[in-house]
Amino acid sequence: MPITVHQFPCLSDNYGFLVRDEATGQVATIDTPDADAILAEAAKLGWRIDMILNTHWHPDHAGGNAAIKAAMGATIVGPNEVTRIAPLDRPVGGGETVMLGETAFQVIDTGGHTLGHIAYHDAADGVAFVGDTLFALGCGRLFEGTAEQMWDSLSRLTALPDETRVYCAHEYTASNARFALSLEHDDALTARAEAVFAARERGEPTVPTTIGVEKATNPFLLAGDAERFAAVRAAKDAFKG
Repeated sequence: MPITVHQFPCLSDNYGFLVRDEATGQVATIDTPDADAILAEAAKLGWRIDMILNTHWHPDHAGGNAAIKAAMGATIVGPNEVTRIAPLDRPVGGGETVMLGETAFQVIDTGGHTLGHIAYHDAADGVAFVGDTLFALGCGRLFEGTAEQMWDSLSRLTALPDETRVYCAHEYTASNARFALSLEHDDALTARAEAVFAARERGEPTVPTTIGVEKATNPFLLAGDAERFAAVRAAKDAFKG
């Protein structure tokens, strides 16, 4: 049976994701940006949170771990780095599998934004939860890793099937689109940027995206190699538009 993904905004620009395995009814929250908001959404749905799947240690991703565990008894799964700020029941890394009921999440090493960053890929349902590694028309800042490490991580994600739905952790797409348009661009990017701006004007999310759409229009993925990727990342860091 498939999963159900319930997406909702929280904090200033984060998204929360509650994932339900329909075969068993087990539920996971992908990261814990805002414990109160996550618990409120779960209550509205009548879902009990069984598991926390952390992508990395930053407070807007793991800061609600303790509160949700206290409220629900959820098992906390994530990279070892999460212990820098929050409890962790099961450390996992690239190549491992995490089961939510009958749903298998393959753990992908996506270090770069932080050294231990991971993503969760459910191949059967064609979804990936990528935290702050890949954004719609963007990618995460290199707070801890190198450009080479991040390029390798992005390459692992772009090796997923083009139809894979990508759940990014933040609504950054309009600003990413403005940066992308400041570079050389084509009709596909122009059309996508116009659609993004219109969606945001209507208050609609631009997440999820897909691997195929990102491969076609995301300037970070189009860089071609780690050296050119580093130049694009540096330009975005300095971009004021």
